[in-house]
Amino acid sequence: MNSPLLLLSTLVLVGAAGLDLDQPSRVATPTSALSAGIGHSFAGLSAKAITGATVALPVTGAKATVIALTGTTCPLCQKFGPTLAGIENAYLAKGVRFVFLNPSELESTSDMRAQVKRLGLDGGYIRDKNLAWVKKLGAKTTTETFLLDASGKLCYRGAIDDQYSLGATLPKARHHYLNEALDAVLAGKTPKVQATTAPGCVLAESSTTCEAIPTFHGRIQHIIQTNCMSCHHDGGPAPFSLDGYAAVKGRAKMLQFVTKQGIMPPWFATKGTGPWRNDMTLSDADKSELGSWIAGGMPKGDPKQAPAPVKYVTGWTIGQPDATFQLPQPISIQASGVMPYQNVVVPTGLTEDKWVEKIEVVPGDRRAVHHVLVFVTYPGGGVQAGEDEGLSGFFGIYVPGNSALTYAPGLAKRLPKGSILRFQIHYTPYGTATKDQTKIGFVYAKRPPKSEVHSASLVNLRFAIPPGADNYPVEAHLRLPADIQVLSFLPHMHVRGKSAKYELTSGGTTKTLLDVPRYDFNWQLNYVYKKPLDLKAGDSISFMAHYDNSDKNPANPDPTKAVRWGQQTFEEMHLGYVEYIVPGEEPGKGTTAAKIRPNLGLTAAEVEAVFRRFDRNSDGFLSKDEAALIGDRIKEADRDGDGKISLAEAKAFLGGG
Repeated sequence: MNSPLLLLSTLVLVGAAGLDLDQPSRVATPTSALSAGIGHSFAGLSAKAITGATVALPVTGAKATVIALTGTTCPLCQKFGPTLAGIENAYLAKGVRFVFLNPSELESTSDMRAQVKRLGLDGGYIRDKNLAWVKKLGAKTTTETFLLDASGKLCYRGAIDDQYSLGATLPKARHHYLNEALDAVLAGKTPKVQATTAPGCVLAESSTTCEAIPTFHGRIQHIIQTNCMSCHHDGGPAPFSLDGYAAVKGRAKMLQFVTKQGIMPPWFATKGTGPWRNDMTLSDADKSELGSWIAGGMPKGDPKQAPAPVKYVTGWTIGQPDATFQLPQPISIQASGVMPYQNVVVPTGLTEDKWVEKIEVVPGDRRAVHHVLVFVTYPGGGVQAGEDEGLSGFFGIYVPGNSALTYAPGLAKRLPKGSILRFQIHYTPYGTATKDQTKIGFVYAKRPPKSEVHSASLVNLRFAIPPGADNYPVEAHLRLPADIQVLSFLPHMHVRGKSAKYELTSGGTTKTLLDVPRYDFNWQLNYVYKKPLDLKAGDSISFMAHYDNSDKNPANPDPTKAVRWGQQTFEEMHLGYVEYIVPGEEPGKGTTAAKIRPNLGLTAAEVEAVFRRFDRNSDGFLSKDEAALIGDRIKEADRDGDGKISLAEAKAFLGGG
């Protein structure tokens, strides 16, 4: 299970209307000033800062005081760090003083000092290890802010702004709640919005020990080790470890929230499909036991009942690769905001074909890398490096906790001589400027495989999602010209993606193969069958998805614009990837599999429009470096053999002719 704190950058979100401060919230939403305690005085509250100085409320001489909760491991705290530092710097000259409150008993004082130095914070930084201030304030999450006037009376409580929420990042904030409240208080006015929810890590609450409840060593540690620690171990992809009682107890409330909501472990397929080899579903019984343990006071139990420690692999999980390919230069990652997709090409320099049975993508900075798709440009056909839009399928993939593709004995992917790798990388800034130099490793098969692994896609390029549409459907269909065995499905959309489904129509009957009712852009999961799925020639596969282009989607960059196909996250995609093999096919020949291509279903007018879009030099032809729609089948589409595709040839090949 990936981090309950990491979830703050990995959720697909829904609106939070009607939520109050007693409930965890996924987005910043205005709420009741009465329930927020507006008007209550916190004068007289004091504590020692990590510098040893005493901090007392209200701060002497301050026209207003902001108490800002923060942390060194919470991803949303990290994202909001530069914003918070900028607000403090802007309002210091106006007589506002800040107090920073860290509510974690697990984070180190040295990391807190480093945070203060990195952000240039001026106000006192308190380590509220025993949650004394948290209890007085009634704080609920790690990102809440509390604005007091000169007398110590609470005037505003809630989010800094709405740029960052659980799993969504806007290019810029739409509502600057804290700034607006500060301006109002300094002007002697009541803030227009006095309270909001504040998405963040849910803070722990104390409880009373009960009888007949599970203990940590007796049961909970077993659940955590099985479902969480593949990522949450020292050196793992998650931002913290869950390797002991103190670590789990300190984050128990957040663990309960994310497991109850189905946010963690990251798995989004419904029951009744599959079975999937990489199914990470947490059972209802395990969720219930975790809840009972927390409600019962989190008893430690007998250490003799603890599971045997697991030794986790460091470095490559596929073993030492036979070959590695890395980005030629580090990519600079900005501290905050949104970054466009980065596309980097890396020549393999191979002088002979290779068969690859294990693939792993390893980021240079795991905190900054959201996901990676690696594509292969095949020599002698297809598109040139950097221009393929991913229509021909992926070669390697990375999401946190899922970085490797390992194929069964006798199966492998072909990496042709002279091929070029294209890394498509999505970065998510986390509050600190950094650099990344992602790499990929291959383990080669010792002998040619019995079957070649292919990757194809069901794609629709002609959609236009209307402004404000909250459940817009898009479909793509593929009729199989040959028998195949499906290894996996990987639905791919961008931030407006809402749901995804693969269906099979065979002999007049339709059945669901994969249903993802809550698609999450932050987890590009590959759903791998335990046993390959046999499909017959003439069967049809459909990939159907729904998109939310409304203002109810907090990840939506602009709900006022129509959205069409494009590479960047402010655009959209409709790609249903399929990995498969063709029984009886001679590996490397592709005589049967080569006929399996995206069915774009384009009309003549649509083919012309798409043709003009890809004809970047406007010469009336698609050259090899312009033919992303046709992929590695240029020779088949090029009926007159002149090495380029005319509009007539495109219509004949793609439809509409």
